[in-house]
Amino acid sequence: MAGISIRKAETSDARRLADIAYRAWESGIFPLLTEQPGMKQAEQRRLAQAVAETLSRIIVVEVDGIVVAWCSRAARRAYIPYLFVMPELQGHGLGSMLLRRMETMLELEGAERVQLETPADNVRAVRFYEKMGYRILALRPDGRAAHEPFMSVHLEKRLQPFEGEIEDED
Repeated sequence: MAGISIRKAETSDARRLADIAYRAWESGIFPLLTEQPGMKQAEQRRLAQAVAETLSRIIVVEVDGIVVAWCSRAARRAYIPYLFVMPELQGHGLGSMLLRRMETMLELEGAERVQLETPADNVRAVRFYEKMGYRILALRPDGRAAHEPFMSVHLEKRLQPFEGEIEDED
């Protein structure tokens, strides 16, 4: 793919980010669920709220100027709550590129480890994170929907933060 870039999210991206997240959820998670009335609308609202709450900590991938993926980080810890790639572009390395960039940002801030979670039934996501060097720490109930508890896989990766002086070459 030509014309790929990564940048910080902007306020004008919010609607697009929520749409990407919903489309990824709809293709990857929704098929694992028993549909309940209003479930899709509730998820759209939840994801739009997640974008609004984390917008200042989101980075996006653009392909030819169009945002196609995004990743966010938690406020005061090395935790990645969201990583979404448009379903039709999954498997092309965009998620890997985005995750590596976020890990680099966390390393530069001194983080020694990064953690994240994904639904246990989303085997494709679990395998993706394992391929990216994450190891499973725990399996626990997600806790979002009491009527249909999801098991969540908690994963962690050891980072290698930079230590030492950076010499000025001037």
